[in-house]
Amino acid sequence: MTTTELPEKLHEIVEDFRAVPDPERLELLLEFSEELPTLPERYAGHQDQMEQVIECQTPLFLAVELENTAPDAGPTAESIVRLFVSAPPEAPTSRGFASVLSQSLNGLPAAEVLAVPEDLSTRLGLQKALTPLRLRGMSAMLGRIKRNISDQLAG
Repeated sequence: MTTTELPEKLHEIVEDFRAVPDPERLELLLEFSEELPTLPERYAGHQDQMEQVIECQTPLFLAVELENTAPDAGPTAESIVRLFVSAPPEAPTSRGFASVLSQSLNGLPAAEVLAVPEDLSTRLGLQKALTPLRLRGMSAMLGRIKRNISDQLAG
């Protein structure tokens, strides 16, 4: 999948990261950390109803819901993904990547999210700005989102 094959919003974010020099990419990621959407009431303070991404160095929790596009139908590849992430403010890099995922994947059909490449952090050019451990946590975040979608589609 090339950059142009990415979902539109994700393509724009990747291009934004590519447009800045390496040292400024971390700064851009930190800006994204400030834009992580707040949790809806049903998840706020209820991390027990979310899945912890244990590969992240900080306590990061996510919930993935599939909104059916056809009434009375089960989840399908066309179902809309609703993504909810809880990441503490004191973990700005994890929170920033969670925000990138939330802003770019929320509202997309399940099939489009499943097609997002695993090397997203590399495409964002973050390999020079972050440690391998943090990059693994980011990959794990995307992997868990995709696994949740696959599990729900399998029913």
